[in-house]
Amino acid sequence: MRRVSIALLIFGVLVALMAPAALAASPHFISASASGPNASGSLTVPFKIAGLGANETITVTATADATAVYACQNNAGNFPNAANKQQVSGPVSDSGQFTSGKNGQITGSLTLSPPPSTLNCPSGQHAVLASVSYTNVQISATGVGAESIPGTFSRTFFNV
Repeated sequence: MRRVSIALLIFGVLVALMAPAALAASPHFISASASGPNASGSLTVPFKIAGLGANETITVTATADATAVYACQNNAGNFPNAANKQQVSGPVSDSGQFTSGKNGQITGSLTLSPPPSTLNCPSGQHAVLASVSYTNVQISATGVGAESIPGTFSRTFFNV
């Protein structure tokens, strides 16, 4: 009877010691969302990852398909020629390295920027971002997987 009790005690201690390792072996996203675009047209992608070991560094990447419209604006704030605008579309991304705390979690955010413009405006005018839209927003992390963030995130600054 005493041997069985000792064996059960040893088994219980081993299970208790292995539990944190088992939890650390299943990294996953707790949350992922997007907010914006802000006044500069950027989209913020906050996230939280759990199930990592303590002080683990991983690379996290946010991606999206973006469309931006740029237009030539004069110093009076007008858009004198409707032909002076450009639509730019393409994939955008941002990556960063994040390190988990002793609790095995990471809370962070990445920022997606509109695709750049090559619009050349005539003298007395300058290019401005008229509108921007992000779709197919996704966040992924090495060894964690990926999360899609549903929706279209858009903002119109000027009707051109």
